[in-house]
Amino acid sequence: MKIEDFAYIIKTEKSFDEAVVSVLKSVEQKGWSIFQIYDIKERLAAKGFEQKPLKIIEICSGKHANLFLNKNKLTSLCMPCKINVLEEDGKVKIIGINPIIISQFFPEVSKKEAEEVEKDIREIIDNAK
Repeated sequence: MKIEDFAYIIKTEKSFDEAVVSVLKSVEQKGWSIFQIYDIKERLAAKGFEQKPLKIIEICSGKHANLFLNKNKLTSLCMPCKINVLEEDGKVKIIGINPIIISQFFPEVSKKEAEEVEKDIREIIDNAK
């Protein structure tokens, strides 16, 4: 398996903070909910570790979550979806999981249903770019 099978990765010319704000706006425009935002650099700094900027943004679509949970409660292991904004090698990247992988672990979730979620995630990321 290649990383591209698991994650959708784009580079942006925006600054780290601009990219985070852009993702948040894109999530709301798509009608998804923002659950939590984790500032990994800040949390690790409090423990004495140094990291480059990294924020993990947890998002959820009630429609998709409800559908998947009704098929198999263990799909909750893949929830909420995450979009990461990080700085690496002087570039800012926006990264999201490819939800199509969920249908490989949970056959009750059809590939078509997982593709719908993946389409939304990619649109959120592309619009945030």
